[in-house]
Amino acid sequence: MMPRRNARYGFRAVSEADLPMIAAWLGEPHAAEWWTDGPEKSVANIRAAMDSVETEPLIVELGGWPIAYLQVYDPHLEDGHPYRDQPFGTLGLDITIGPSELVGIGHGSATLMQLSEELFREGAPRLVIDPHPANLRAVRAYEKAGFRSIGERTSIHGDVLLMARDAEDAEK
Repeated sequence: MMPRRNARYGFRAVSEADLPMIAAWLGEPHAAEWWTDGPEKSVANIRAAMDSVETEPLIVELGGWPIAYLQVYDPHLEDGHPYRDQPFGTLGLDITIGPSELVGIGHGSATLMQLSEELFREGAPRLVIDPHPANLRAVRAYEKAGFRSIGERTSIHGDVLLMARDAEDAEK
């Protein structure tokens, strides 16, 4: 299922019924390599985020089929978050393509381009995403979606390459 040139992705809140599917996705080698807490702990964190104000866990759908897990978070709502130094209103993103057969064919960058446009229209000045520096597939996908490196950091999840996309750049 290659993304069509003008594919429109749907975003919906994660439900309790989605958690086994997400756990299966996070157990796939392409995800497990980077979600190092393991599916059980990661799903527990996602379940907790479902009731939080700082993180919005989402399922990405294409043609009514779930294809990815995505979360949008506000680093300014979390005490001690390492990205609180970003401009007020900045939102952080995390995305994982679920089914392994959909990895590496453009869904990640296409999803992020669409979501970025929507979040910028809603007033976000900047979006950040933080792949592991060695996750070159993710880094390339995020660059394709308009994100640029703003430096390496150490976060609660280890070493990251902090990448940003600014609303003002998207308007050009």
